[in-house]
Amino acid sequence: MRALITGATGFVGPHLLAHLHECDDEVIVPGDASGAFDITDRRTVREVFDAARPEVVYHLAAWSDVGASWRDPTMCLRVNVEGTANVLDAARDSGVRRVLVVGSSEEYGKIDAESPRLSEDAPLRPITPYGASKVAASFLALQAWLGAGLETVRVRAFSHTGAGQSARFVVPALARRIVDAQREHATTITAGAREPVRDVSDVRDVVRAYRLLVEHGKPGEPYNVCSGAGTSIGEIADRLIARAGGGLDVVVDEALVRAVEVPRLVGDPTKLVDATGWSPRHTLDETLDAVLADARAQGS
Repeated sequence: MRALITGATGFVGPHLLAHLHECDDEVIVPGDASGAFDITDRRTVREVFDAARPEVVYHLAAWSDVGASWRDPTMCLRVNVEGTANVLDAARDSGVRRVLVVGSSEEYGKIDAESPRLSEDAPLRPITPYGASKVAASFLALQAWLGAGLETVRVRAFSHTGAGQSARFVVPALARRIVDAQREHATTITAGAREPVRDVSDVRDVVRAYRLLVEHGKPGEPYNVCSGAGTSIGEIADRLIARAGGGLDVVVDEALVRAVEVPRLVGDPTKLVDATGWSPRHTLDETLDAVLADARAQGS
């Protein structure tokens, strides 16, 4: 397949690029020498698509900082909604066959306490500006299929991590604090709330799911990309410490606790599995080892 990736310079992009190359796909990384281009610039997006003429598009480019979306909701909406509209319009007009639009588990937002695992038919009740922006982008993708016949596949990606993720996100942030504490011979690290439960996947498994959905997903449909298993932030911190050699205690820093926090986000991957045969290949401990190794490499 001839594939174009938006957001190829982000965290997931390089992992997806590597996987597509392994699958012998022809991959286009648009933009300048670094692979970056502004999806809110409608003219630029159209020029990129007209020149590249891809068969499929992986739309990864997005504002991805949930916490920062509270500080600048307008820019979050502009990137995630207006940017997605530009990508979909350019894809339709340049003859793209299929677009994978990456959304988020944050779309579910305020969930029912009795829901152990969220399926795709759960109500969408976002509680963050980021979550709302992803709901809007997802429905733009649905409209592009129903109204214009552009094959879109909508992904609701749950938490995922791995080498290369910014320390703005909780798992690499914890790993960085552990590595720094060990170098400084400290006995504690700080963390936010320990109670929230998240469904954490390895980014290498996530990009495999994306390509499988491009091949086998049903146009217009949403798909959870998740493991189906929940792990608390506190347990993740404890497991990171144990895998780093132990000897550290976790101290809750109230400054790191979000004012509004979804207590539990665990997905049901049944629809993804049924459509593609996907299953994760990496355990959580293997993923945490990769994040720790990356933290050590960055600090060396």
